[in-house]
Amino acid sequence: MAKKVTLKEKLFNSRVWKSIIRHGYPDNPIDQSLTITSNAFLHIHPVKVRKHALNFFYTLGLGGISFLFYLITLVTGIFLMFYYIPSTEHAYHCMKDLEFVVFFGRMMRNMHRWAAHGMVACVFLHMCRVFYTGSYKPPREFNWIIGLIILVITIAFSYSGYLLPWDQLAYWGINVGTEVAASVPILGKKISFLLKGGNIIDQNALIRFYVIHCIFLPVIFTGLIMVHFWRIRKDGGISGPPLTEDDLKERKEGPFALNPAKTYNLMAMPEVKTNLVEKEPEDTVMTFPNLVKIELNCAILVTSILLIISYFFNAPLEEIANPELVPSPAKAPWYFLGLQEMISWSTPFYGGVLYPTLVLLILAAIPYFDRSPSGVGVWFAPERRLICTIFTLWVIFMGILIFIGTYCRGPGWTWYWPWEEWVLH
Repeated sequence: MAKKVTLKEKLFNSRVWKSIIRHGYPDNPIDQSLTITSNAFLHIHPVKVRKHALNFFYTLGLGGISFLFYLITLVTGIFLMFYYIPSTEHAYHCMKDLEFVVFFGRMMRNMHRWAAHGMVACVFLHMCRVFYTGSYKPPREFNWIIGLIILVITIAFSYSGYLLPWDQLAYWGINVGTEVAASVPILGKKISFLLKGGNIIDQNALIRFYVIHCIFLPVIFTGLIMVHFWRIRKDGGISGPPLTEDDLKERKEGPFALNPAKTYNLMAMPEVKTNLVEKEPEDTVMTFPNLVKIELNCAILVTSILLIISYFFNAPLEEIANPELVPSPAKAPWYFLGLQEMISWSTPFYGGVLYPTLVLLILAAIPYFDRSPSGVGVWFAPERRLICTIFTLWVIFMGILIFIGTYCRGPGWTWYWPWEEWVLH
């Protein structure tokens, strides 16, 4: 009696499936390996990962969540571009149309704005995670630099994005931003003129920030993300506790270790390929389905939370831009309030240019001074207590500045206690 062929077997053995996927159902180590290596989207992962990479409390999923938020802003941003006109006459009314006329328009704009805010928060927290686990140490110094650049571009993304609705926040945001740029010695006025496209804030400024937000920054950001993922692979995957001597010996001198001086055709050597999959240190697991399943579940959860937030909370939209009406106080989004508070204490140059530049340079230099191999892959390692304490104090300091800018600044940027407003209401 002939064995009955199931629908699943027919699908995975069909010519159509194999012409696209090139391997069978991934229920064995070989096909699970090929699922990673033959998929353009999953190939950013190695075939196997160390077990600590599956521990949510080690990575907190912040790198993947940041990338997910970027994809969401990219997709929703393309949707918004169909209805947005980069014109000082029409931009604000386009926002109103999205809110009241375009089907699903309000939801798309809300998702775009809140995903952008979430991306800023997650990229920063991801940087903190990398710092606290010592994951910037050799050989990952350069990838730490790339991560810092990605953080700066993420903030630039959000800044250029909230200028596009052409409301009061947008107009005065351009005004403050170009004033800070103009404070740069020697080239400041030229940079300000380049950003505004003239000496006043008008159509030229809007179209330039539109191009920066929709073309210039996405191209650079996408390229940096690709390099960032590639370097993670080349630098040994997600950082973790050092391999034991037995693990290293197994990888370099084991019976199935390959000679790096030779080139192998693994597809023509199935016995070697099988041994490579099975003979790995005991602390590794298959990326598919273990890591891929966790990433998929996390993406579904985060997207669901974002959908709920976007349904109940609308993205802010102030009155239409009015050069003659100065908001009091004119507050930037939360991630700029720390710098805005610093500027209120000093000058646009010291608070808005010199201070953040020095912070970035110090952060970029840390991996090249802290080169000790100890403490890598361990949260708050005792060997790094001093540097972790200094970094924590800086994070707390910035958090206090953001809190002050959010709750303790009133008209004219004067100080007031937040409970004073609570009592009045």
